[in-house]
Amino acid sequence: MATGADQAVGMGLVGFSLLLFTYYTIWVIVLPFMDSDHVIQKYFLPREYSVILPGVAALILILLVGTFIGVVTWKNRKPKKLD
Repeated sequence: MATGADQAVGMGLVGFSLLLFTYYTIWVIVLPFMDSDHVIQKYFLPREYSVILPGVAALILILLVGTFIGVVTWKNRKPKKLD
């Protein structure tokens, strides 16, 4: 069973993910249909970043996963036998 600290960290991560998903959904789906001078527009980055930021995040994720696989493969290799 998870401790109270583990549950608090988990709930914090879920809350952060929900907040991030809501922000991104409003940014990408709702804002293009609102006037550019609407007061809510000042709380969001320009629309170009709605494509650039997830692309950079995906690139970093792929880089980290590839590095992890490379390190694990390097550490688990077996030495060659010399005859």
